Amino acid sequence: QVQLVESGGHLVQPGGSLTLSCAASGFTVQLYEMNWYRQAPGKERELVANMVSFGDETNYADSVKGRFTMSRDNDKNTVSLQMNSLKPDDTAVYYCHVYLYGVDYWGQGTQVTVSS
Repeated sequence: QVQLVESGGHLVQPGGSLTLSCAASGFTVQLYEMNWYRQAPGKERELVANMVSFGDETNYADSVKGRFTMSRDNDKNTVSLQMNSLKPDDTAVYYCHVYLYGVDYWGQGTQVTVSS
């Protein structure tokens, strides 16, 4: 059974850092494109970062480029999102996502709040 579980969300001050983690089960993260999305109150869910299967190529939304870094740990079957220089506009629920076997799978989300 495919399952994604995010963790690491927290309240952080502007300029601070957080690392989000997504633990996957039921499939191997190395074999599939993995994505991080976020959804702020009153806004649509948006793609923040993704990582291609097998390789290390990553892509980022313009709004986070240079501040966020996505990585994958094949041994632990997890993906992470390192977030630096956080801004109030980064406040959102962050979701891990994978599309496989013709189905979109989402985690439950983890709340990130950037506020002083």
